[in-house]
Amino acid sequence: MLRSLFSGISSLRSHQTMLDVTGNNIANANTTGFKASQTRFEDTLSQMLNAPGAPQGANGGTNPAQVGLGVRVAGISTNFTPGAAQQTGRSLDMMIDGDGFFVVNSGGEQLYTRSGAFTLDGLGRLVTSSGAQVMGWAADANGVVNANGPLSNLSLPVSTTMGARATSTVTFAGNLPSDAEVGGTSLVRSIDVHAADGTATSLDVRFTLRSSTPGATWDVQLLDGDTPLGTGSIAFDARGGLQNVTIPRVTVAGAPIDLDMNGLTGFASLTTVEAAGQDGQGAGVLQSFSMNADGTLMGSFSNGLKRAVGMVAVGSFANAEGLEKVGGSMLRASVNSGDVTVGAAGEGGRGALTGGALEMSNVDLSQEFTNLIIAQRGFQAGSRIITTSDELLQELVNLKR
Repeated sequence: MLRSLFSGISSLRSHQTMLDVTGNNIANANTTGFKASQTRFEDTLSQMLNAPGAPQGANGGTNPAQVGLGVRVAGISTNFTPGAAQQTGRSLDMMIDGDGFFVVNSGGEQLYTRSGAFTLDGLGRLVTSSGAQVMGWAADANGVVNANGPLSNLSLPVSTTMGARATSTVTFAGNLPSDAEVGGTSLVRSIDVHAADGTATSLDVRFTLRSSTPGATWDVQLLDGDTPLGTGSIAFDARGGLQNVTIPRVTVAGAPIDLDMNGLTGFASLTTVEAAGQDGQGAGVLQSFSMNADGTLMGSFSNGLKRAVGMVAVGSFANAEGLEKVGGSMLRASVNSGDVTVGAAGEGGRGALTGGALEMSNVDLSQEFTNLIIAQRGFQAGSRIITTSDELLQELVNLKR
């Protein structure tokens, strides 16, 4: 009879723990990146009343007779099923679409989180709502990110600049019409080229048809405004294919420039020749950024160009359920989680990153409220065990009057 009292007490304790876990899940139904927990029960030791017996001769075997001593919490597991995505349109909001965790530095300790609601602090550092610094890899001056290097705190200060680069090559593409008037109206195409300090200068290229048989031959004059820089020629065969290009290297604002016209054609009735591009650039300052699926932060600069400024790191574990919750939507590695494997998003089983979105809680309220009822009824049943045992004890006491 006393055993039933202790079984009832163990039921009250276990179902109270289930109520606590369920209540915490419901309270965090709107917490970004929250992962719901589940309570698992197991029976405790059982007392042996009769040991099992083996069959002997004409006598059959007997089964053991045991009385259980109650229930206890076997464990509280975390459900890492991804939550629903919520579009925010905010560039600093990030979501992991799949497995993995953001890596953050909180007071010198490396922690992990699924909450991607980040902000910039006064020093331009990418931080969480609690001030932990988001970790990743910074890009070098050429926009190259080494995802195999050591982790560092990501920083996106507004003073980030893109240096100027002198133009070394100008590329032309398109078609020069072979049926144009010989010595007639010239085709003039202009493109801005840059000096070493980023100063832009307009380079004009004038195409004039010299002859049209057997294939078209064009004279090419290079101008800096009204100042001649050099002359050359382009010859095509009778089928419009490029036959010969003679274009001199020119110097504009102190920068030597080669003109690549190997992509031109010489068919009739088409005038599509254009300056396709140049490899120089003026200086620019960071204005905004966006994020690629692999976590690369692409900065948009005032000179109209984009360049990688960093990459957000994503960590993964062999046993994510072994992580320890430390509050603030943070997780800490434990002896049973395994070592973290850090790399770029979308690689090595890690999920891709989505910018302008947040992962919501994966709490299923319908399931949690059902668990509330189950826990409540289990608690009531445990309390009924105690009251029933008490009534039996009272009957036993009443035998002596």
